[in-house]
Amino acid sequence: MNKKLILGFFSASILSVLMLTGCGVKGDDMDGNQRSKGSVLNIQGSDTMVNLGQALAEVYMDDVNPNASLAVTGGGSGTGIAALLNNNVDIAQSSRMIKQEELDNARNNGVEVYEFIIAQDGLAVVVNSNNPVKKLTTGQIKDIFTGKISNWSEVGWKEGGEITRYSRQSNSGTYEFFNENILNGEDWAEGTMFLPGSSSIAEGISNDASGIGYFGVGYVKENETIALEVAFSKDEEYITPMLKENVDSGKYPISRPLFFYTNGAPQGEVLNYLEWVLGEEGQDVIAEAGFYSYTAEQRLKNEEVFGSLGLR
Repeated sequence: MNKKLILGFFSASILSVLMLTGCGVKGDDMDGNQRSKGSVLNIQGSDTMVNLGQALAEVYMDDVNPNASLAVTGGGSGTGIAALLNNNVDIAQSSRMIKQEELDNARNNGVEVYEFIIAQDGLAVVVNSNNPVKKLTTGQIKDIFTGKISNWSEVGWKEGGEITRYSRQSNSGTYEFFNENILNGEDWAEGTMFLPGSSSIAEGISNDASGIGYFGVGYVKENETIALEVAFSKDEEYITPMLKENVDSGKYPISRPLFFYTNGAPQGEVLNYLEWVLGEEGQDVIAEAGFYSYTAEQRLKNEEVFGSLGLR
């Protein structure tokens, strides 16, 4: 089987679950194809995207197709992709790009994977609202999370004391993205707390003045956590992830696309839902959830996939 995939730019609770049921029943058709209208459309994956996915599904069923039945679950990008490769879900939500070994596994399982960029995220590095540190370089962030910097006094807060580090768990696409792009694959600092979801990290930091962590920009809450301004080096401009133009332009150093991976060529309700998510109404829901719409270049990449399938 040929690998039919157009690649993008980049590589709460343990399982946040929202069963959004309509009038249908769950099941594949006789040939194992995607579920048709009237059955459950199963979506699983990224905890960064689970609240976003739930918001999209709710609006879609309330305002677009009241007969649709969507089930949105979290568990991490890796969990969603694994379910996709085992032919157990229709769409995997992922905050990282699918890996070559996962594509190979899909091929072995007879699953064709198609990639669509539905949104963008400025991965926020966050601190408690009482922390006076407002900006860091990517090098300082790396040194904090690898343990080379262990006290807030080393980055300008004399009375800050020992740094508490919060991270996602290893099944998270956010964890992988941060580990690869900020830590360069180095070991995490001893004592780092690995939590199951972005909401858990946000709650931890909001109650811990010495805490620092990272999660999708949509989880930054006013008066609870602060998204740091980040620069590639101390001689460059410090950029906030809280403005879409900073993510669009790539000026913010920790930007990434958010993906839907479909189980086979999208058709039926999967296609209807995907096109709605990528349309104006779906993108408005994404903005309301605190994330950003895709760029013009990313839109063209999506159109290339649709075109390769004869859907444009």
